[in-house]
Amino acid sequence: MGKITIFSKLIINMFIGVVLAQFLGVPEAYGAIGGAVVPLAAGAFMPAGSLCEGVFTEIWTGELVKQLRGGMTASWLDGVSDYSAAVNNEVIHLVDVGGDPDVLINNTTYPIPVQDLGDGDIALGLDKFQTKKTVVSDDTLFAISYDIIGSVIERHGDAITIAKFKKAAHAVAPQSNTDTTPVIPTTGEKDASGRQKLTRKDIISLRRALDAKGYPPTGRRLVLCSDHVNDLLEDDQTFRDQYYNYTTGKIMNMYGFQIFEFENCPFYTKEGTKVAYKTTPGETDHQASFCFYTKRLFRAQGSTKMYYKEATTNPDNQANEVNFRHYYVVLPKKNEAIGAIYSWDGTTAQTKGTATTNDQNWAEARRAAALDEESLQEGGQQAAAGGDELDV
Repeated sequence: MGKITIFSKLIINMFIGVVLAQFLGVPEAYGAIGGAVVPLAAGAFMPAGSLCEGVFTEIWTGELVKQLRGGMTASWLDGVSDYSAAVNNEVIHLVDVGGDPDVLINNTTYPIPVQDLGDGDIALGLDKFQTKKTVVSDDTLFAISYDIIGSVIERHGDAITIAKFKKAAHAVAPQSNTDTTPVIPTTGEKDASGRQKLTRKDIISLRRALDAKGYPPTGRRLVLCSDHVNDLLEDDQTFRDQYYNYTTGKIMNMYGFQIFEFENCPFYTKEGTKVAYKTTPGETDHQASFCFYTKRLFRAQGSTKMYYKEATTNPDNQANEVNFRHYYVVLPKKNEAIGAIYSWDGTTAQTKGTATTNDQNWAEARRAAALDEESLQEGGQQAAAGGDELDV
């Protein structure tokens, strides 16, 4: 059956309007006019086959009520060295400068001895962030009144942004307390969860530990987790009064630290060790604050690619498919001049000197996968050779 023309639909609408007018006891002329005009405005009240019929009877405002998510910004990274231009094959190579030369004072011995400064190479790979595929069928596009593809793309971008900044905070925080990476326990009163609150004295203890190593006082940043910000707001009148500078829009500086806050700070155990990034925190694990020296930190961004398959090229499912891949990393250049303050329970002994266990970056994972594939192939060849020998 052929499609009903617009003129025919208009006639149908006017006829329905006349019938309704007779039912309501109003002049038929008003019904005919109403049948032609009202559907143009309402669109969804007339039956199938009438002009401007609606897919659903619900009213779509077009306003998207988006999910509330923190961690979309990381102002604590502003001004950190950006090595994006140096990325090659998603890997950056830094020069690990060795120790300084010894200085001879009033020397009388010649020839002057040779000293090797021990420069080396630091290869740092970027992390690969990928979103899972989202499918949007043509049926959905037909039924929805807003730009669902644009909304999906935006949500993929937001998800990657949150993940990469959360991973950055986790990478910057030290694994545990060491000689070059101080991790300080809180010493305040206990809250309902059993953790001791952060006090100004704890921040001073962190400063003292950094001073003891001779790290420069200028360029230190302290990123507070939500728990620790609230601790200071509750118990420190000075911090509460000066918490936010309405002129600069920034949190006040404290004891030589530039102060920031971040929603997705890493978690630490009650022993003072960092919870692995992919591990779900336990009941006694709490978010910690972390610090770093800006010149010992770097960030780099690699390529970003959107993968998109249109429904017109997907005849089986008649659906659009989309996901993203993005490369990014934030790391300390060396495992020094970084620190943390974790919420202590007041009794558990602190673990010290735990070895750093960084997750494999993309370059390392790629090499490991290639070696595994090579081993499988060699194993298959050996099995085949062994089979031939047995046959012989």
